[in-house]
Amino acid sequence: MSGRDELIKDFRRDGNITRNELQDWLGTPESKRAGIGSGESKGHRSGRRIVDLLGKKKADFTEDDGYMRRVHGYVKRHLAGRPQGDIEASTWRHSLMNWGHDPLK
Repeated sequence: MSGRDELIKDFRRDGNITRNELQDWLGTPESKRAGIGSGESKGHRSGRRIVDLLGKKKADFTEDDGYMRRVHGYVKRHLAGRPQGDIEASTWRHSLMNWGHDPLK
């Protein structure tokens, strides 16, 4: 398997939210409150970019789609910092969901 194929596989494995689910989620107040940044948060902006990537077929990915590497790294790091207790309504979970991953799935 090539490095590109491995990256696509990691991206699709990390993104356990469908494109439509992510689009719907990004429209919620909880999504807009999660993350850092004035105006639109970095995570929310990333979610919009991920929606575009999720709409691509494997053959349509290019070298410019290296953003998948960033998504994979973020999800991996963020999951390692899972807080204790109920995470259902946590900002931690909401932030991950902005990046296409729901830790409750």
